[in-house]
Amino acid sequence: MIKGTTKLLGVIGDPIEHSLSPVMHNAAITEMGVDYIYLPFPIKSTDLDVALAGFAAIGVEGFNVTIPHKQAILSRLSQVSKVAEAVGAVNTVWRTSKGWEGTNTDVIGFLAPLQDFNISWSEKTAVILGNGGASRAVVAGCVELGITNIYVVGRNLQKLEAFQQSWLNSPLALSLNVQTWESLSEIIHQADLLVNTTPVGMYPHVEDSPLEEEVMNRIKSDIIAYDLIYTPHPTQFLTLAKAKGAIIIDGLEMLVQQGAAALQLWLQQEVPIDVMRQSLQQQLGLL
Repeated sequence: MIKGTTKLLGVIGDPIEHSLSPVMHNAAITEMGVDYIYLPFPIKSTDLDVALAGFAAIGVEGFNVTIPHKQAILSRLSQVSKVAEAVGAVNTVWRTSKGWEGTNTDVIGFLAPLQDFNISWSEKTAVILGNGGASRAVVAGCVELGITNIYVVGRNLQKLEAFQQSWLNSPLALSLNVQTWESLSEIIHQADLLVNTTPVGMYPHVEDSPLEEEVMNRIKSDIIAYDLIYTPHPTQFLTLAKAKGAIIIDGLEMLVQQGAAALQLWLQQEVPIDVMRQSLQQQLGLL
């Protein structure tokens, strides 16, 4: 029941129509019986400043941030958490008397499904596809796991070098190796953890994969393949990886865990993670 007292939360991005965040957040809000609603806001990069001013004017309490704003919003915040500063990207923002503040709960979300594996990560190699805001959270997560050999693969050498350079003053102690897409066939066989952070294969382009089958043929049989995309379920990338014997993880649990961490931050109380997960599974026809 929306009332005159109902407080606003939401998610900004472009595009945003595909987002399932409203499904899980509103399910949790209903379960908790709090007077909030969570809405999707389509915001173009050119409208970010106007949107933030509008949010402040109408009293938005907090919001999530997705593509393409995770890095751009940093300079618009009065304060960011240490983890967000280290990652160089923000996905969760809240309003204070001093202005907007932000953090990054993607690292928590990314790590959640990997905690179930009884693995010594220190001698492992991670290959990360993509060098955007989501990739930064994955790099930070890999460092937290203790992975010492991290490759980040992208298509634009200039952007890759800028990505590598941006970590030089990070408080995270990491050894980062950037490679162009053409080098994948030479390094893919080293990967123990292969992570897709690109939007390639996301609905409605369900037949696409960031890697062709020829490259996937080179992966280890016991590799963990992780796609941050959660729709379709599974992606073509994960389907190809599973056919080669890989353990596969999709982005659903990451979405749930990062969302739960954000909602807990906004409301300052425990949130029903199971309800959030079940709402997504139902929405995706997995129940």
